[in-house]
Amino acid sequence: MITQLRRRSQVTLPSEVVKKMQLQAGDNLDISMEDDKIIIKPVLVIDRSQSWFWSKKWQAMEKEADGDIKQGRIHKAKNVEDLIGHLDS
Repeated sequence: MITQLRRRSQVTLPSEVVKKMQLQAGDNLDISMEDDKIIIKPVLVIDRSQSWFWSKKWQAMEKEADGDIKQGRIHKAKNVEDLIGHLDS
């Protein structure tokens, strides 16, 4: 696919690329160079206040919690006293 560099350094992505990559207006794209290539990758930008959730440590804990839920290793507390009693045991 060939496209043309336009005024103000703008490029239009071919519609086939947009459809295949499921891109939408407003999506963020990371542009890098590798040797004589221009590489464009869609990226998800996460608000700094939410970055803790995506840390490796937190994601490992999320995976462990999902496993516990799947294996039935959960306790549904009836009230606060029940929860505290369960945690103390």
